[in-house]
Amino acid sequence: MKLYIITGASRGMGEAIARQLISPEHLVIGISRRRSASLAAGPGLEQWEQDLAEPLDAAERLQAWLAVQDPARFSHAALINNAGVITPPGPIDAVPLAELSSALRVGLEATLLLSSAFLRATRHWTADKRLLNISSGLGRRAMAGSAPYCAAKAGMDNLSRAIALDEAGREHGARIVSLAPGIIDTEMQSQLRAGDPAAFPDQPRFAAFKAEGQLDSPEAAAAKVLRYLARADFGETVLADVRDA
Repeated sequence: MKLYIITGASRGMGEAIARQLISPEHLVIGISRRRSASLAAGPGLEQWEQDLAEPLDAAERLQAWLAVQDPARFSHAALINNAGVITPPGPIDAVPLAELSSALRVGLEATLLLSSAFLRATRHWTADKRLLNISSGLGRRAMAGSAPYCAAKAGMDNLSRAIALDEAGREHGARIVSLAPGIIDTEMQSQLRAGDPAAFPDQPRFAAFKAEGQLDSPEAAAAKVLRYLARADFGETVLADVRDA
């Protein structure tokens, strides 16, 4: 059996990833603040309601759950850190402090803690272990009006590179990729299109993505991400983009 753990699985691309993974040969665990009503209930899916703005609780739950599993049960184990939030487009001094804190907790601290919990609890598993962090081009190129999201994704990228170095020297080490998934038609894109151009100079560009049909559906983006996750050379390039595959 293959184990897949996905954050942000209640909507958007995360929900589409979970839906495409549900199979009698898989156990899929979705970790989100709310359950998805559209994901079919069944023995191959568990939905954990966890607010990733409080990531320690989620990481401790994951570590405790993994610690009591029989390692022989799984031939493959993957953690997909997909959850992320975007603050209202604009400079950071226009965003409430609590929203800034939440954005970094969900986008970066949760990735750090869940990755640690996953790696610690599966340290001696002989299964093929993969850690997939869903990044963004904005982690590699700064953009005005989106500093918290840029910071979270840039941190995710460098975190991924450092973890990959640690895992490379370990027996049964995990393979890590921080993957930019392309431009996706999600609620996040809607927020960016609705931004005030005076505070968010790139707003017209994001409006054009939609108008010109450049956005992938969540389902199409999920399929690309899962194809990348399944690649035999997964982990050879830590910072990757589905469009370069």
